[in-house]
Amino acid sequence: MKNKHRLLPHEWIFGGYLAVMWLRLVLATGFGGRDALIYLAFIVADVVLIARCVRRESPLNWRLRLLFHPIAMNVFFMLSRTAVPAIHPQSEDNFLQAIDGMLIGRNLSLRLEPIVHPVLTEIFSLCYILFFPNLFLGMIYYFVGDLETLKRFFTGLFSLYGFGLLGYSLLPALGPWLAMADQFRVPLEGWWITRWNARMVSIGTTHVDVFPSLHCAVSSFILFFDRRHKPWRFRLYLVPCVGLWCSTIYLRYHYLIDVLCGFALAAFCLWLVKRFANDGSQHELPAEI
Repeated sequence: MKNKHRLLPHEWIFGGYLAVMWLRLVLATGFGGRDALIYLAFIVADVVLIARCVRRESPLNWRLRLLFHPIAMNVFFMLSRTAVPAIHPQSEDNFLQAIDGMLIGRNLSLRLEPIVHPVLTEIFSLCYILFFPNLFLGMIYYFVGDLETLKRFFTGLFSLYGFGLLGYSLLPALGPWLAMADQFRVPLEGWWITRWNARMVSIGTTHVDVFPSLHCAVSSFILFFDRRHKPWRFRLYLVPCVGLWCSTIYLRYHYLIDVLCGFALAAFCLWLVKRFANDGSQHELPAEI
């Protein structure tokens, strides 16, 4: 019971992201800026939910405490459209392109132009868009299941989002599909799935959401977490997930360095989950009344 009141790793990491962004916004726009106030409100809400759970620990209070993070993740992903330009107005596409240049010379999406074909574009568009139902269903599946497994899942997933959203603020970029549009000579043509995916990306992009590739980081984390905890989900999603990783480059959404750092981030968060599970921080909860 000695670790009863200890914060979970993702609460430190995601909370640190919130605090750093709030401070940077205050320095850039003042205490009264809209985005700074939203960050502050969520910091307060997080503290209240944690304190409530500490005061009266129960499965219900734990799930309310954990529910904060998927809500906050969605809010702050979209808020990055205005919050990040307020603190880092310049795009870092040239810097990311330069790193790719040092790694492989020519941009990898440009190198793939000779193999572009409507069938491939349709397949990769489907793989890319499957990220969203897999993430949504995965969060629901673990949320309604065993509480200790949920803690481990959220520890990895929202540590990953904390680092990822911070990365967006440090190296905001558009991605090759926008920043290098004038260099591509072969259009990505397909059918209705291609058009649907392109429309979804156009609507959903924050124009800073490139480094690191959270599509690669989140999908690989969920895939290998499922491999241990829900093997049937691992088998079901393995092939589409590999297709998703390839699609980030083929569809021109990410630079190679984004993808590599996404995989590295997923590996770190999987290690963090294992460390959390083995460090004796878990304990029995009282039955819900």
